[in-house]
Amino acid sequence: MSERHTYRVIVRGTWDGLTDQARARLLAEAADHGMTSMRFAQEGSLSYGPSPLEHFSMRYVVVGDPEDGEEMAAAIAEDRAETTLRGLGHGFRGLRSTVTDLDTMKINHQPASRR
Repeated sequence: MSERHTYRVIVRGTWDGLTDQARARLLAEAADHGMTSMRFAQEGSLSYGPSPLEHFSMRYVVVGDPEDGEEMAAAIAEDRAETTLRGLGHGFRGLRSTVTDLDTMKINHQPASRR
């Protein structure tokens, strides 16, 4: 059985070519997609601000083989984001990702005297 790594991926983008209906829906649901909604999940979580309605981010958890690496995790998350956004009928452009491999992330523990 091969080792699996867990990646946290933030996909960022810009709304583009939104229909009036999509814009109205995003504005109506903005309160549900603010700072408090940000979480990492396999299905993703969408966050954006209503004013101006310009940029968004989606957070994903991707589990994969370590030899596939961060580039594959980013590609998977971007594909999930595209599928979700198209399914909702929202136009977008300029997707870019930031990936963190939780299994190789260094954790700095502070000595008890510094807490």
